[in-house]
Amino acid sequence: MSRVKGGAVTRRRHKKILRMAKGHRGSRHKLFRQANESVMHALRYAYEHRRDRKGQFRRLWITRINAAARLHGLSYSKLIAGLGKAKVEINRKILADLAVRNEPAFAKIAATAKAALSR
Repeated sequence: MSRVKGGAVTRRRHKKILRMAKGHRGSRHKLFRQANESVMHALRYAYEHRRDRKGQFRRLWITRINAAARLHGLSYSKLIAGLGKAKVEINRKILADLAVRNEPAFAKIAATAKAALSR
């Protein structure tokens, strides 16, 4: 059986990893083994954190909604319960945006939730 030389393929793969490790500290951006380990960790963190970001934004929206709701005499949970009773389907992202950018619209939504709770 003849010998297979993989020099070109290996070099391409190494160069790709070293390019991805650009900006990593110390030998992590110079030496292939360290760079490969560093890049594998970085890619895994990037994958996980893309998913974490969704939860972080939801937490931010809930905090903003709660702050705005309290200005209208409601807690976050009461506001959401009232909107559910009033059959108002609005997601937290839009609700938080209204709370920050359009106070009069949020005030009307809060009033609707209050009315639904008192029924």
